[in-house]
Amino acid sequence: MNDLARHREAERFMHFVYNVTDYAVYALSPEGLVMHWNAGAERCQGHTEAELLGKHFSLLYPEEDRRSGHPDQVLQIAAQGRFEEDGWLARKDGSRFWASVVLNPISDPHGVLQGFAGITRDITEQRRSQEAVRATEAQFRLLVQGVTDYAIYLLSPEGIVTNWNAGAERIKGYRSDEVVGTHFSRFYTPEDRSAGLPDIALRTAATKGRFEREGWRIRKDGTRFWAHVIIDPVLNQMGELVGYAKVTRDATERREAEHALEQAKDALFQSQKMDAIGKLTGGISHDFNNLLNIISNGLHVLRLESDRHARFKTIEAMERATKRGTALTQQLLAFARQQPNKLECVNINKALSAFEAVLRRAVPGTINLDIQLGPSLPDILADLPQLEAAVLNLVVNATHAIPDTGTITVTTGLAEVQPSSDLTKPQEQVQVQVRDTGMGMSEETKSRAIEPFFTTKPLGKGSGLGLSQVFGMTSDAGGKLDIESSLGQGTCITLSFPAIGQPSTSEASAHPIGKVLVVDDQADVLDITAQLFRLLGYEVISANSGADALDALRRHADIDVLFSDLVMPGMTGLQLAYATRQAHPDTEIILATGHPTSMMRQEHPGLEQFRLLGKPYTLEDIARLLDRGVRCVS
Repeated sequence: MNDLARHREAERFMHFVYNVTDYAVYALSPEGLVMHWNAGAERCQGHTEAELLGKHFSLLYPEEDRRSGHPDQVLQIAAQGRFEEDGWLARKDGSRFWASVVLNPISDPHGVLQGFAGITRDITEQRRSQEAVRATEAQFRLLVQGVTDYAIYLLSPEGIVTNWNAGAERIKGYRSDEVVGTHFSRFYTPEDRSAGLPDIALRTAATKGRFEREGWRIRKDGTRFWAHVIIDPVLNQMGELVGYAKVTRDATERREAEHALEQAKDALFQSQKMDAIGKLTGGISHDFNNLLNIISNGLHVLRLESDRHARFKTIEAMERATKRGTALTQQLLAFARQQPNKLECVNINKALSAFEAVLRRAVPGTINLDIQLGPSLPDILADLPQLEAAVLNLVVNATHAIPDTGTITVTTGLAEVQPSSDLTKPQEQVQVQVRDTGMGMSEETKSRAIEPFFTTKPLGKGSGLGLSQVFGMTSDAGGKLDIESSLGQGTCITLSFPAIGQPSTSEASAHPIGKVLVVDDQADVLDITAQLFRLLGYEVISANSGADALDALRRHADIDVLFSDLVMPGMTGLQLAYATRQAHPDTEIILATGHPTSMMRQEHPGLEQFRLLGKPYTLEDIARLLDRGVRCVS
């Protein structure tokens, strides 16, 4: 490269340097006089090149630095090889800015100093940011140091304590100079140290991002306190672990309060349990005393009574008392979950038909019991004895809810329950409903109805296990119990069970012949007559008075046969027959009498238009009269 080319390259470089605006670039003579001054210098310090050329660069410094000779020191240091510092410089208007100053010496090929090249950069904003960060850190340190409710301190990656706040000193008893530089495992119990818990805590914090646990820790004086501990990893800007932040809170008082609360709860539970046992004892003892009274007095009657019929009635009463005692025992065992469930296929219609006599004996004569069985119901899985006891409980509860006269209706049927998922088909549910016309329940009573031992009866008049047993039996069978009730509007309790398989073939075969309404004011006669008709394959509806029979006829328009006792209080069988013939001319009517049939026809004109059957009658007598064969119903 020739001299002209070098000269032009130097001119281009100088032009580039002169136009740089982010940095103040300037040249000084060996004595410190300004020789060159670029646009960045003018922008940064406010002086134009014309104003500074030939003047000493000390004009760039504040007055106190000039008085102290600092600019001369800068030149002396720079002449030795390089000068660099951050400090205050002065602008033309007298304002100051924080600057980064670098001064390099310029020498000729022989090492003779020719001057200096200076670069200055305004870093005021950067310094302000750094000062703000430092101020924040200082405030945070003051805050952390001032906290006394929490022990807050830092650990090295190895678990060495690097600082210690006032809260740590208050909680753990150590001064800062006693702890800093030692391993934090000193605060753990010997058993925790043996188990390696301190190392586990650090590893968990490093790998999981946090460690949090509660446990015993040791103070300086050797006493223990219950601590809530949090350890967080501290990472640098490169994501490297540089230590841990540890926060410990003394939770001893809270733990003691929780322990005291648990003790209070246990005491309350014991109190409630004793109260429940008292209620249970009162209710069960009352029921069992009544049953024992029946059996005890019955034994005396059997010893002294010679009349065969009276002895038979006494035995029946004792049998009913024994069954009631068995039901009470089953309730207790079911409540205590000591009686295993024996789930089996059960047809509800067949079960209720076989159990109807027991249900009717449980209902006083002033209350009408209406049993309506839906046709062709599928089987369910249930424990049959518990199912019978559950329906009996519901019927007995319904009688207690009716103060004088009323009706209890037991119905069965099939319902479809919509599932929660659209992808699942609706599920068939076999339902049993027990509805009464009694007093009904308040919202509070209804909400507590299935609680064990809860009863609205007077002390000693009930165990409070009735609905609880019903709920438990239904739940164990995979079903549910629903209560609909309001004060003055009666109560309806629905038991729903998942249907299994198709409608029972044995049940279907019991219904094709027809439907019969059996009427008698004597419960035992009514029960046995109903059983005879079931053996013939009829669906049976029972009524214990003429008025109840008319009500059943209004509800069931498809009754094929009316079988009624002729002599009954209130409406006689003949009056019932006339009313039935008028409303249902196609219904076949049979009247039963214990008097000679010829005499009854003479005393009751018009009786000849109805079929008359003398007592005692047999299954074959009824079958012959109806021209029906006897069916064997399993």
